[in-house]
Amino acid sequence: MNNNDFIVQVALPEHRVFAEEIVEEMAESAKARGTGIAKRSPEYVAGKMQEGKAVIAFHKDGTWAGFCYIETWSHGQFVANSGLIVSPKFRKAGLAKAIKEEIFALSRKLYPKAKIFGLTTGLAVMKINSDLGYEPVTYSELTQDEEFWKGCQSCVNFEILKMKERKNCMCTAMLYDPKEKKHEAAKEFAEELQKKPKLYERFMRIKQRLIEKNKGGDLKSLLLFLALINK
Repeated sequence: MNNNDFIVQVALPEHRVFAEEIVEEMAESAKARGTGIAKRSPEYVAGKMQEGKAVIAFHKDGTWAGFCYIETWSHGQFVANSGLIVSPKFRKAGLAKAIKEEIFALSRKLYPKAKIFGLTTGLAVMKINSDLGYEPVTYSELTQDEEFWKGCQSCVNFEILKMKERKNCMCTAMLYDPKEKKHEAAKEFAEELQKKPKLYERFMRIKQRLIEKNKGGDLKSLLLFLALINK
């Protein structure tokens, strides 16, 4: 199975019939990962389809395969590509990357001046983001819109975020700034981690220790250190 087996497109109003299935799969996926996500209702997801602010994927046989939507914060200054989900039976086929590329292109079209950001603990998503031009940043560089941060309340790591006064947590913050293109170091780093899973595990352990010691834990603070120990 490969990308040629799928259709990835901007979601249309008539695709709202898949909203309930999408929301259920988001919840199941978060539960399986042991993490939390901002919970959305089928009506909210259907609204994104109605507004033309979502991307949906289908297998060539018409089966729903994946989804992602756009959220805006701080009066449109920041954009997040949220709710990325791929149906379990279609995972490991490169579909997540195809969806991310499509929703990123849609975000750039609708909000050309906005900064696009995301929070993730996943290496695969980190690599995809780096390829798109995202750069690792500190949490202070993200939107400070209270409504966005309320979405973290359903995450198992929310107490860490709260204890650290929203300065860092287990997620790595990544940002695409249309005015800057300083992502080559992050891209190389993600590629190195992908080649060496044990290095990624070590990275996450170090990040956890730094957070516990209140010394930060963002990717920028670890790039030099990991580069040195990996020589």
